[in-house]
This record gives sequence, C-alpha cells and structure tokens, in this order.
Amino acid sequence: MIYVTGDTHGYYDETIYRLRDTKIGKGDTLIICGDFGFVWNDVSSRICLKHLQKEEFDIAFVDGNHEDFDELEQFPVIEWNGGKAHQVGTNIFHLMRGEIFNIEGKTFYAFGGAYSVDKGMRQPHISWWQQELPTNEDYNNGKKHLEAVNYKVDYVLSHTIPYSIICRLGKIPDAHDQELTGHFEWLKNNLEFKRWFAGHFHVDKDVDNVSVLFDRVLPIE
Repeated sequence: MIYVTGDTHGYYDETIYRLRDTKIGKGDTLIICGDFGFVWNDVSSRICLKHLQKEEFDIAFVDGNHEDFDELEQFPVIEWNGGKAHQVGTNIFHLMRGEIFNIEGKTFYAFGGAYSVDKGMRQPHISWWQQELPTNEDYNNGKKHLEAVNYKVDYVLSHTIPYSIICRLGKIPDAHDQELTGHFEWLKNNLEFKRWFAGHFHVDKDVDNVSVLFDRVLPIE
C-alpha cells in the first residue's frame, strides 16, 4: 500500500503520530510532499534518520523549500523504482526533480521545490539554499521523461502547486515562485493524470483533482 502526506519538517514524533490511524507496515511506501526536514547537518536530524531507518516501510519524498540541499546532495544517486533518487538511508529516498517512478504498478511524476517567502530572515547555506527553486536542467529532465510517456502518468508529486490552485486556496501567489507555479499550471492542463499531491501550504484541502496535504495521510488504493 502507498500512503501520501504533507510536510514533516523533521519532527519525528509528530510524523509517527500522524500515521497512527493507518495500517502502514512492512512492504508499504510512505510518500512525503516536500519539507521532509530530516536531512540537516545536526545531531538531532541524524538521530531521527536512524529511527526512521528502523521502520519496515519505505519513505520517499520530494524536496521542499525548507531542506538542507548541501547535505542532501551528498547522498549517492541511485535508480529506485525506475527513476533517479538520492538514497538517504536504507529505506529512505529523495525523489529527484523530473523523474518518473513506478511504485506498486502506479506511475508517479516527481518535481519538488518552491520559493521561501521568509528568505529574508534566513541565512544562505545555514537555513536557506538557492537550490530550492528548479533549474533549467530540472525542467528539461522533466520534459524528457514526460515526453517518453506521452504526458501520461497516474500521479504527480510536488511541494507547491499550480498557480490557479493557489488562488483557489485563497492564497496570493508570490511572483518569485511564478516560473514554477506557472509551469505546474501548464502541466495541470496538458498532463493526463489521476491526482496531484502536494504540501507547502500547511492546509488539508482538495481542489478538483489536486490534494494539498499537511496532517492528512491518504492511501492510494
């Protein structure tokens, strides 16, 4: 079984508590839609990662804007379920941008990243990283893989969401994020998919076939 949830921000106890009403167990996969937060250059994060590696299920995540990208990029890149991923632990995988993964017979297009509106209060390479936003290489990688499947996947995994969905959440889109959210808007209108899962906004709400997640843990049957 595959389960999807929102931002975990490196809070181990809260993450495990969030799973309390699920039947997640051996052989299952938990997908986190960005701001995983357990990969930071500090003792607490390393301890939490050790605990997570004791779980019998796999943990996969797209990156959010609040990640230590310098630390994350030190992990080896492997092929995992058909796509490229950083292997963070024995059962923990960072799904790289623009890759397509086949998990339990279902296809997932992964594309993380978002803009930090609190960037001005953060310090480069300590609490903020420019890698939070995609590069042209990321966009081109996504285009290559989507063309190979004729722009058809089962599910999309991201951190932020298409421009129009932000507006329908009652939020004001940030101009610094417009390249990415505009790209997602184009994808929403041109990609064939069943459901889009994202996080970032710390709300639990469905808009059309886009599920914005925070505390919710949704099973994918």
